[in-house]
Amino acid sequence: MERVYNFSAGPSALPVEVLEKAAAEMLNYGGTGMSVMEMSHRSAAFAEILADAKALYKELMGVPDNYDILFLQGGGSTQFAMIPLNLMTNTGKADFVITGNWAKKAFQEAGRYGDAQAVASSADKTFSYIPRLDAATFRKDADYFYICVNNTIYGTRFRPDNLPETGDVPLIADMSSNILSEVYDVSKFGLIFAGAQKNMGPAGVVAVIIRKDLVGHAMDMTPTMLNYQTHVDADSCYNTPPCYGIYICKLVYDWVKAQGGVAAMEAFNKEKSAKLYDFLDNSAMFKGTVVPEDRSLMNVPFVTGNEELDAKFVKEAKSAGLENLKGHRTVGGMRASIYNAMPMAGVDALIDFMKKFETENK
Repeated sequence: MERVYNFSAGPSALPVEVLEKAAAEMLNYGGTGMSVMEMSHRSAAFAEILADAKALYKELMGVPDNYDILFLQGGGSTQFAMIPLNLMTNTGKADFVITGNWAKKAFQEAGRYGDAQAVASSADKTFSYIPRLDAATFRKDADYFYICVNNTIYGTRFRPDNLPETGDVPLIADMSSNILSEVYDVSKFGLIFAGAQKNMGPAGVVAVIIRKDLVGHAMDMTPTMLNYQTHVDADSCYNTPPCYGIYICKLVYDWVKAQGGVAAMEAFNKEKSAKLYDFLDNSAMFKGTVVPEDRSLMNVPFVTGNEELDAKFVKEAKSAGLENLKGHRTVGGMRASIYNAMPMAGVDALIDFMKKFETENK
């Protein structure tokens, strides 16, 4: 069977070169006579994989030396609890910008452990924009300020030049669906986390970049496994880590570096997304749902305005080898996730099909 163009929001497409490399090494990794799936996380072979993954991720993201890099389990949703348990420990306050489901869930979870305040929200227009922020509403004594940088469901993003200015309050960022897609200055953040399954690897790994001074202040009740200090001290090997997932992430990092790094990926992603948005902006049938200035490079939601026509489009697109274009269940419509691994040919195929569908369904 030929490979389809997979527009899934996550788990999502991986680079073909990465899959081919993993397939070639499946039975015998590096002359060990075994798969990475089988080897001990205490072995020299896996220790090298882990060290290489950390070094590559640090290089690609431009991580300063005063940050730790962790590969953890539990996905982004566990970070919703882990962050307040570790960081909401001085004044017990944290500020949030609510730009979609995931920011809302993080906000609600933090509210279990302290005083969580929503300083702004775009819920009034179905999260179709990034709210303009008033720094006067930010609490200067908050333990942290939280944003979801890219909103997978609704297709909005905080651009690198549009981040909140939080002063001495650490800026915490969920970058699960736009990690490695464009250049952000890591030094502007106290902590960045990313579930791997959208743009970095398979489900089962979450990568955390945390400033060293934020480690070691967990609440007394924090479970050992949810304390960042535990994982810093054990180099992400306090328990058996998601070894194979980390290995695939490492292959993805190799691939991104071979493409020219994150800056090169950003240029390519802007070209891909611009082509798709340009078609939507000029289509008589399809339209994007996000204000132009806040559009994501990764997740492109669109609609026809007719639910029956939307359903027909998704069904026929699938038959044409364009998979997973159905929008999130909370919003309907369609969504094309065009992560780093999506080739331009996939975007072109989608646009060609949309043109054909528009002609046939006038």
